[in-house]
Amino acid sequence: MSWRVCAGLVALAVLLVPAFVIAPRPLAASISGGGFDDRGELVDSFSESFVAYWRSGERNFSPDLERIADYWSHYHAVKAVIAALLLIVFIALGVLLWKAFLQAGGLGAGSRAALASAGAVVTALALFALAAVMANVQGATAPFSSLLPMLPIHASHGELADTLHQVGQGLADYPDGTGDRTPSALEAMVGDFARYHAVIAVAGTVVAVVLAGMCVASWRRSARTGVSDGRTRRVFRSFGIVSGLLSAAVVVVAVANTATTADPAPALLAFFEGGW
Repeated sequence: MSWRVCAGLVALAVLLVPAFVIAPRPLAASISGGGFDDRGELVDSFSESFVAYWRSGERNFSPDLERIADYWSHYHAVKAVIAALLLIVFIALGVLLWKAFLQAGGLGAGSRAALASAGAVVTALALFALAAVMANVQGATAPFSSLLPMLPIHASHGELADTLHQVGQGLADYPDGTGDRTPSALEAMVGDFARYHAVIAVAGTVVAVVLAGMCVASWRRSARTGVSDGRTRRVFRSFGIVSGLLSAAVVVVAVANTATTADPAPALLAFFEGGW
């Protein structure tokens, strides 16, 4: 294994991890033309804009809400890019480590164990990075729904409490069993919430297919490996089992999000009732 390349990848990961936490806020503020000093200011601004948007009766976002959603979309877009870079780094580093482990016949048991442990940790980090990419692509695509958890559902009062109650009533009858026209703002919320879950449904399907392919490829590689090379057989069998289980888990997530995409109102109502 090229230890110089390995060290370079580790150094790059060490730089990207804090960048994932620190960089999105100022970059999003710069791109969108304005930001927020802290989370509290964002929550207060979104709550006020949410109330004003609902009372306007319009489908299109108000300028204030549009500004917040634009900032939040760029915030998640930056995080998605950094997470994607981390995913690439972890995949490259993992390939190097597992190849080194498979070719470590001349090393001692301690060195082989260290390589295997490092490979397992990096593989787990790659999975976390993949989840971060999916979650942040979701937030960038549907920033309004991504902002909804910031509403103080359990501690609302005044105008916000009244607005949340009205939204909940509208969702309980959605698409309005009383014969009256459904509020345009409510239709927009439901549509955005459907898009929010559609992103994970599509991304989850793609990831599940890739993981299933990795499972099949790993088992085939294990079957082609001679019995004398037990280490290689165990590694590829382990990859086959893990990728197969992960694929099944992602399929469950994709199916659940597909169901919510097809009928988003009940899930959105559950959120406004404090159960999401």
